[in-house]
Amino acid sequence: MVNEFLQYLQYEKNYSSHTVLSYHTDLIQFSNFLSLTPEELKPSTVQSQQIQQWVLALMEENLSARSLSRKISTLKSFWRFLLMRGHVTHNPTLKILLPKTKKALPAFFKENEMNQVLENPFIPDSFEATRDQLILTLFYLTGIRLSELINIKDTDIDLSGNSLKVIGKRNKQRIIPFGLILRNDIERYILIRNKEVETLEPYLLVRMNGAMMYPKMVYRLVHNTMSEVSSLHKRSPHVLRHTFATSLLNGGADINAVKDLLGHSSLAATQVYTHTSFEELYNIYKHAHPRAK
Repeated sequence: MVNEFLQYLQYEKNYSSHTVLSYHTDLIQFSNFLSLTPEELKPSTVQSQQIQQWVLALMEENLSARSLSRKISTLKSFWRFLLMRGHVTHNPTLKILLPKTKKALPAFFKENEMNQVLENPFIPDSFEATRDQLILTLFYLTGIRLSELINIKDTDIDLSGNSLKVIGKRNKQRIIPFGLILRNDIERYILIRNKEVETLEPYLLVRMNGAMMYPKMVYRLVHNTMSEVSSLHKRSPHVLRHTFATSLLNGGADINAVKDLLGHSSLAATQVYTHTSFEELYNIYKHAHPRAK
């Protein structure tokens, strides 16, 4: 039943392989707690008390509220699936409550930090340096995810219409507009790439041997580059995505438009950025208004 559930997540719900692996790991841990393998687990015999005991054991291991919440959510999803398929008649997870988790505000880079990186006059006129600079520009000017970036193909870019097509989570497609600066950067990169790289895959961003980029390589580039200008603890591609969203909202963009640009399925996922924007507005007000001190 566990394998059937995992196949349902991967092929019917279109969850990423990383997410499916997390669900699988959680179910293995729960089975092990019951001294069983996932194959030996009989969901119809599991009682609420057994799940509660597992939760208590995890709490004693000082597991974070966020991790604990995810593991409980895995069991809840598993039993909802079993009920839907008629494999069980009761749901022992109904009485199990999710712990309250404090959501951290998304970190973002400051505008002057981004300017230092994107307006660096000392970047060499080589293929790899031009590519790396384009990667940083794409993240900041489009807000795309790491997985979306490395999968961009030449055919996904419409230079005449200044737009980029990306395939996001659960295979959802969206079109992102971009400006003249990014268009010029893309054109310049393609020109250099086609001269210096012989064997090309259909992807926009490739390595010197023509093969597509891989996530750790892009992550390392962003982390190392942003470390030179920012003291943030997290310096990842996802922070550049946060920076894109925060910059738009601080500039007066409609939150629904930002939601569509980010590819969020619900407005709730986008609203977390409004807190960051409010803090920015409050700081401006506090320093600018004579009676705000």
